[in-house]
Amino acid sequence: MISVGVTFLCYKYDISFNVDLTLLSIAIIFPLVFTIRGSFRRREKALEHLSEFRSTLKTVKYFLLSNNALSEEYQKEIETILLEINSTVLEHLGRKEYSLKDLDDIIHKVYEFVLDQNEHIPRQIRDKVFRFMKDMHESIENLHAIHSHRTPISLMAYCLIFIYIFPLIYAPTIIHNIGEYTSPWITYFIIILTEFILIALYNIQDQLEYPFDNIGMDDINLDNFRIER
Repeated sequence: MISVGVTFLCYKYDISFNVDLTLLSIAIIFPLVFTIRGSFRRREKALEHLSEFRSTLKTVKYFLLSNNALSEEYQKEIETILLEINSTVLEHLGRKEYSLKDLDDIIHKVYEFVLDQNEHIPRQIRDKVFRFMKDMHESIENLHAIHSHRTPISLMAYCLIFIYIFPLIYAPTIIHNIGEYTSPWITYFIIILTEFILIALYNIQDQLEYPFDNIGMDDINLDNFRIER
């Protein structure tokens, strides 16, 4: 609508000038592409950390359930704890909340369980469990960092402001460059298409920005990283 309105006013009041659009293009396209690449890298990192999170949970589960000294009751207990950790982490990522206190309390249950079953769990298995729990903690913290820290708001605002300002400079320049005798519909088409491309790139970046909410087509399917799938 801004593009159409600005172009209409330029034709009505005969406004046109010649401005080098190279600098203006760099001012918009470069930071926009930069933020898209950053969001894409963050999404790829999230996939790596989710894979590591699930694999460490499965490994801890195998170590503890393979211990024949543990009764069936205790095996079910630790399996329930690990499933709770898995579900809580994925639910945390799917919501826009940033507190990890409840999750920390649930993860601590694994430590308490291992200590309570100290007599039934060999030292070698305990050491391996704690080593993989360290990897799990690291993957969770990395996922939480991706979840709560994204592209700086100031950079996003900068891109959006320049996208809306762009037609004010672009429309008169296009009118000047293509000539006053060219059909106005060609001018409208060029300006609307250019603005559509910029808005589309911004929306792509916005969708990639938060890959856990299952809104965009490229979001991560968190259900694929459940222990039981």
